[in-house]
Amino acid sequence: MSYFFISAAHKSSGKTTLSIGLTAALRGRGMQVQTFKKGPDYIDSLWLSAASGGNCVNLDFFTMDRDEIQQDFSRGMAGADIGIIEGNKGLYDGLSLDGSNSNAALATLLGSPVFLVIDARGMTRGIAPLILGYQAFEQDIRIAGIILNKVGGSRHEDKLCRVIDHYTDVPVVGSVHNSPDLMIDERHLGLMPSNESGEAYEKIQILGERIAVQTDLDRILGIAETTPDLPSIKPVNHHFDGERVRIGYPRDCAFGFYYPGDLEKLAQAGADLVSFDALNDPHLPAVDGLFIGGGFPEVMMNELEANTSLRSEIRDFIESGGPAYAECGGLMYLSRKLTWQGETCKMVGAIPGDIMMYPRPQGRGYVRLRETGESLWPKIEGSGREIAAHEFHYSALENLDPDIRFAYQVTRGTGIDGSSDGLIYKNLLASYTHLRDAGGNHWTQRFVEHVRACKVLNKQ
Repeated sequence: MSYFFISAAHKSSGKTTLSIGLTAALRGRGMQVQTFKKGPDYIDSLWLSAASGGNCVNLDFFTMDRDEIQQDFSRGMAGADIGIIEGNKGLYDGLSLDGSNSNAALATLLGSPVFLVIDARGMTRGIAPLILGYQAFEQDIRIAGIILNKVGGSRHEDKLCRVIDHYTDVPVVGSVHNSPDLMIDERHLGLMPSNESGEAYEKIQILGERIAVQTDLDRILGIAETTPDLPSIKPVNHHFDGERVRIGYPRDCAFGFYYPGDLEKLAQAGADLVSFDALNDPHLPAVDGLFIGGGFPEVMMNELEANTSLRSEIRDFIESGGPAYAECGGLMYLSRKLTWQGETCKMVGAIPGDIMMYPRPQGRGYVRLRETGESLWPKIEGSGREIAAHEFHYSALENLDPDIRFAYQVTRGTGIDGSSDGLIYKNLLASYTHLRDAGGNHWTQRFVEHVRACKVLNKQ
């Protein structure tokens, strides 16, 4: 199998636009492209999924063990012509001092050649010691090529290429000139989500066309063929023969942060997933449970407020004991009201608290949770006491009922109040934390069993 890793010297070098463009360019050649993203990222993954026409797979040392990463990578690559792994931050950046969870560590684990994206603005001869240093820092890493980005013009490109050729043994496989057409608008923590923009596919097409003529695709593909054999895929029992439940989830311009693998595992646990549009659908579909994922509801808060019938039906569902799970943007939507940029809009009103948006992050990064014993969800075999997850939010939940119960104690991170997360109201569990069904945290099975138990009780 053929695959390669796109990394950079530092954050904001343009590796995401390069990854999207390369994905679109190779797909334009008729290739089946499988994309991967290092870390707990939703937005880059949405763009990569849109560019490839398939689901991007997240690979994350914090929530997954190494065997699980290799297995998910092997499963993702099955049937693909080429794999593209996009890193996060810089090549050697990560949580640990020893680099055991860095981009370089992931590339080494997968045996992947690395193409290093370098923001070349203002650089000439100084690019050589940068490349030499990155090559020498860790011996196991294989920097197989350089992609120059934001190059100032043909003369600038020529100088950079001559310097790199003279001082290093790394080929330049791409030189992308600085252009506003290659920029994607940013919001909060990164790129604007592709699910919000009707122009996303037009942007992807432009990126694909520009990157195709400014990179040496044939040379990139040749280097990508030098990868080792992948581990064999271990069989997984996906058979479910119990009573199925219907779980509704909004998938629209306001809510789009769902891990495709978790949606698959919900289905494997016995859930029939029913999507709806929280902005435009006037009624809640007939469901046994609700899963409201993350997104940017503040951007669509006027439209969400205007859909009064759906808000009312969701509130009635929760008030009547309907089982529901909400993460971050979903928690915001279920609150009483949302205030952003001096404007306040009514939300569902199921959660006894109000959302206030702030200009700076209120919680950002990896999270560790310890269950308090208050969780609504049943324990299952293999579940540990501690949960590894992540949070990214600029909002805070305020004016919360002081008697509210919490499912989690936060041992790393912020959560709702700095020490707790996972508020419980009737059969609703809502948190700022984003869970992922990985590393022993089988939340999808637990939630489906909770929904099934509530359905049985409703029949009695």
